[in-house]
Amino acid sequence: MKKLLISFIGLVALSSIAHAEIPNYTIIIKEHKFIPEVTEIPAGQKVKLIIDNQDSTPEEFESHSLKREKIINGNSKGVVLVGPLNSGEYEFFGEFNEDSAQGKIVVK
Repeated sequence: MKKLLISFIGLVALSSIAHAEIPNYTIIIKEHKFIPEVTEIPAGQKVKLIIDNQDSTPEEFESHSLKREKIINGNSKGVVLVGPLNSGEYEFFGEFNEDSAQGKIVVK
């Protein structure tokens, strides 16, 4: 039983270390635009996109190429995990303000 408990604690510790190593990239929504419009991330690595909606209205982060969509309420943040991705460009948009809210992830 003691060995099982030690193994479990080790797995939990490794899991939290692996989770802590995921790099974060912040994308701001302000005045119905994504800032920055282009975000570069490394190829072959999982990353965390922190979407910071500074507008008072909700916006939906949507990307067909990333196969992600998430509604971010006004004046709040949301997290979108992506990757690992191959090199290339992955476009995203704000579904509620598609004319102005455009951006892309460039993977190098």
